[in-house]
Amino acid sequence: MEKEMYSVEEVAALLGLHVRTVRSYIRSGRLNATRIGKQYRIAAADLAQFTGRPAAPPAAAEVSSIVRLDGVDRAAADRLGTLVLASANTGHDPARPLRVQTVHDGERNRMTIVILGGAAATADLLRLIDAVVEGGGLLGREDRDA
Repeated sequence: MEKEMYSVEEVAALLGLHVRTVRSYIRSGRLNATRIGKQYRIAAADLAQFTGRPAAPPAAAEVSSIVRLDGVDRAAADRLGTLVLASANTGHDPARPLRVQTVHDGERNRMTIVILGGAAATADLLRLIDAVVEGGGLLGREDRDA
């Protein structure tokens, strides 16, 4: 996790500069800093702007999942695909959308769902798929008993 504020000493160590050089940059206005008591603190965004490097994006886990379902006819695949895509496109962080692709193999009566996205949103979508399949919502009860 990236720090939000750095001391002059930390900035000097990060940049390979002498502490006096960093203080000189602050006094001349080349490096923005906030004075707290007798010490300066440099915000991560100000340090990124000074160095010309973008601030590091927050760490985020991305999950890829492949779900294969056997015994799914075309109509059931269409219903499940619509449900999964609708769920993926609503109720999640718009900055980190889920990416979902569904494929139906008519010869094998098999459906494949590929999910890419954040861990929590992917887990929610997998629980939904599990509930629909295990709860009998995908195939009618008469189809499952046959």
